[in-house]
Amino acid sequence: MEKPTLLLTGASRGIGHATVKRFSDAGWRVITCSRDEVPADCRRDPNWTQHISADLADVAGVAAFIEAVRDELGDSPLHALVNNAGVSPKAPFQERLGCLNGALADWHAVFQLNFFTPVALGRALAPALAKGKGAIVNVTSIAGHSVHPFAGSAYATSKAALSALTREMAVEFAQLGIRVNAVAPGEIETAMLSPNTDVLIPRIPLQRLGAPDDVAATILYLCSRDAGYITGTEIFVTGGQHLF
Repeated sequence: MEKPTLLLTGASRGIGHATVKRFSDAGWRVITCSRDEVPADCRRDPNWTQHISADLADVAGVAAFIEAVRDELGDSPLHALVNNAGVSPKAPFQERLGCLNGALADWHAVFQLNFFTPVALGRALAPALAKGKGAIVNVTSIAGHSVHPFAGSAYATSKAALSALTREMAVEFAQLGIRVNAVAPGEIETAMLSPNTDVLIPRIPLQRLGAPDDVAATILYLCSRDAGYITGTEIFVTGGQHLF
């Protein structure tokens, strides 16, 4: 049988990189996107079929990326789309970027990548996903559900919007046989973490930071046949932090 195909954004590090490895180990064909090139050892992965370098924070970059993906897929189906690429702007001196500080242009940039790009990709790739009876997984955040001491307001509200989008897409895309779910990571050990994140560990019931593979495993499950009757759901991968 032909291998199922995954398209994942934000693949060069962290959660995206771990997710690629999970899917590859499970025998999926993998197409990825990021602004950076992937590490050389990953390019040797026989299942990592294609990497497309693109800036998905740019409208023209998204359009070019969609055309490149369509060329790569041809008439083949797409079985999973993982919207993982995201940005969380940082202020100098570790100041939290809120509603009263920071440039409004930064808000537009954050929403473009974190929210509008998933809309555009889902809409454009719906025919290929319908052909594969596929699944979409949006990577949201614990910050989209409560005020976070380090995540700024633009990032938090963009992720809250992505959570709402997941529900809306689940209903609309169900007509095409496509499932849409989300994972909401908590404090995961990636480059996006703030330097002082360790102070939050006492607020995490499992008493540790999460690993990228904790999130990757959940994403793989939501794209698998085992989750074939799950849509419109957001799974918190937070070690229980979201309970407080």
